[in-house]
Amino acid sequence: MSLVRLNIKGISYSQTQNGAYALILSEVDGQRKLPIVIGAFEAQSIAIALEKEIKPPRPLTHDLFKNFADRFDIQVKQVIIHKLVDGVFYSSIICERDKIEEIIDARTSDAIALALRFKAPIFTYKNILDKAGIFLKGTSQDEEAEEAPSLVEQLIADEPSSAQSEDYTGYTLKELNEMLDQAVANEDYEKAARIRDEISKRS
Repeated sequence: MSLVRLNIKGISYSQTQNGAYALILSEVDGQRKLPIVIGAFEAQSIAIALEKEIKPPRPLTHDLFKNFADRFDIQVKQVIIHKLVDGVFYSSIICERDKIEEIIDARTSDAIALALRFKAPIFTYKNILDKAGIFLKGTSQDEEAEEAPSLVEQLIADEPSSAQSEDYTGYTLKELNEMLDQAVANEDYEKAARIRDEISKRS
């Protein structure tokens, strides 16, 4: 079976499962999208791995795994989403140490969070994409590239949260930067992302 490489397209709040998120993967050489339901913690971990400006003061679980693997010279070479059963995706992490390859079973959300940290490619089999892939209506690839907001922006914008309505327009840049540092120190990454977006608007 042929493998299809995937990129992360975005994360949105799941409309079908309370407290869950939909991770959207996009085939590299095509227009199909692969939606995968993931938990809030995994969504946050994936979003933080993609954000360059937000650095957690302490390592998250996936960061700890990366540090552990680096210490013992273990490399994640690739992630393969290899099975779909009753709407649940199954994945394997392909690792290498001392030129010996190992295959480790993993939840897809964890596998992708680690793939990002190791800069490892993500693949699925063509038959899984044929079965579960979708075409998003009304958008071309060029339009998607122009209009797609950042992952954290989508994660926050789509979440029905009281914090979403918080307005930062009345703060000075100095106050915003202080608030950003405090939010990161408190590990409130959603608030940090909203503050960072307000700072970016003024740049």
